[in-house]
Amino acid sequence: MTSLFGLSRLPRNLVFGRGQRAALPGYVAALGRRALLVTDERMAADAEFRRMADGLIAAGVAVEIYSGTVAELPVDSIAEALVAARRAQAEVVVGIGGGSCIDAAKIVALLSAHGGQPADYYGEFKVPGPILPLVAVPTTAGTGSEVTPVAVVSDPERAVKVGIASPHLVPHTSICDPELTYSCPPGLTAVSGADALTHAIEAFTTLRQPASGTIAHEHVFVGKNIFSDRYALDAVRLIFASLKAAYDHGDDIEARDRLMLGSTLAGLAFGVAGTAAAHAVQYPVGALTHTPHGAGVAVMLPYVMEFNRSHAEPEMAELALAMGLDVAHLDQAGRAGAAIDAVAALFASIGIPPTIRDLGVPEDRLDWTAEAAMGAARLVKNNPRPLDVPSMTRLVRAAFTGDRVGLRAGV
Repeated sequence: MTSLFGLSRLPRNLVFGRGQRAALPGYVAALGRRALLVTDERMAADAEFRRMADGLIAAGVAVEIYSGTVAELPVDSIAEALVAARRAQAEVVVGIGGGSCIDAAKIVALLSAHGGQPADYYGEFKVPGPILPLVAVPTTAGTGSEVTPVAVVSDPERAVKVGIASPHLVPHTSICDPELTYSCPPGLTAVSGADALTHAIEAFTTLRQPASGTIAHEHVFVGKNIFSDRYALDAVRLIFASLKAAYDHGDDIEARDRLMLGSTLAGLAFGVAGTAAAHAVQYPVGALTHTPHGAGVAVMLPYVMEFNRSHAEPEMAELALAMGLDVAHLDQAGRAGAAIDAVAALFASIGIPPTIRDLGVPEDRLDWTAEAAMGAARLVKNNPRPLDVPSMTRLVRAAFTGDRVGLRAGV
C-alpha cells in the first residue's frame, strides 16, 4: 500500500468569487503604501483596471503602473518593469492580467528584494529568501500562476523558455474574480482553458516520488501526492464541464465561474506535483512556432497521455469518471482510452489543432525538438513513463504525424 504523503504550498490569502476584486485595496494597503501594478497595454486601457487602481489610491496607496508586459514574457521586458518599481520605491507588487503579467510581477518582486538578473535564479531553489510582497489578480482562466511557485520567461540566450521555481514565488495574496474573465474572446478562452486542463491532467498522472523526509526541500515539484490529486480531480471535473460552454457562449456566467475555479485548482495541483512531457515539448515547439503556450501543451496532451498510458492507466481511468464520461460498462483499459479520446475531442471542438505540424513545426526540426524537450529536466523527471532521447523523439514524431495509436506500449 502506498503511504500517504501530501504537500501544499498556498498563498497566505486566496480569495475567489464574483466581485472580489473589491478586496484588493484592503490587502495591498496592509502590505505597503507604495505599489507597482504590473499589467499589459490591453488591461491598462480597461475601465475595470482603472477602477482597481483608483481603489488603491483611495485606500492611501501610491500607485505606479507598468503596462509593458507582452505575451510569452521576453526577459528584456523585466528590466523596464524593474526600473518602474525602483522609481516608485515599491513596497508591494501587484500583477493584474494573464500569466505573463503575473510572472513578470513575480520576477520584479524577486529582483527588487534580492537584486541581480533573472538568469541568476533560473532553475529550482535559487531564490535565497522572501521576495517583495506580491498580490496576484488573474484576468484569464488558464495559467494558474496566481497560486504557483514558478515564473517562466523567454530568454534570447536560451533556445527555449526557462523557469524560475521557488516556494518564495507563491504570491502572498491571490484574488480570483471570474468577472474579470468575462470579456476574454473565444480564442483566448480556448488556449487558456486547455492549458488549465493540461495542468490538471499532468499533475494527476505525474510520477509519484518516494516520500523521504527531505523531499519538500529537495524538489519544488514533488510529484503526485494526496493533496495535488484532490485539486487535480476537482479541476478536471470543473474544466471539462465548462470549457466548451465558455468557448461557445462567452456570456455563460456559470461556465466562466467554473472554468476560473478549475484553473485555480489546477494551479494548486501542478504547483506542487509538477507537469511533465506535454510541457517539456511545448518549450521548443513554442520557440519554433511562436504560438501560445496553451495551444502547444494542448496539442501534445493526447499524445502524451497515450504514451504514458501503460504507466498511468489507473489514473487515466479515474480521470474518465471525473470528466463525467459514460464508462460504467468499460474495464480500466477502456476507461483510460475513453479519457484520452475525450480530451482530444474536447480540444478539437474548441479549435485546438490536432498536430504540431499544424502549429508550424518543420519536419526537419523534430529531432532538435526532442533533444531540446529533454533539456527541461524538472519536467522530464516527473513523467510517469521514463523518457530518453529516442522515446522523446518517438513522441514528438507521433505528434507531428497524428499517430496516437502507434504510441501505445509495445507498438
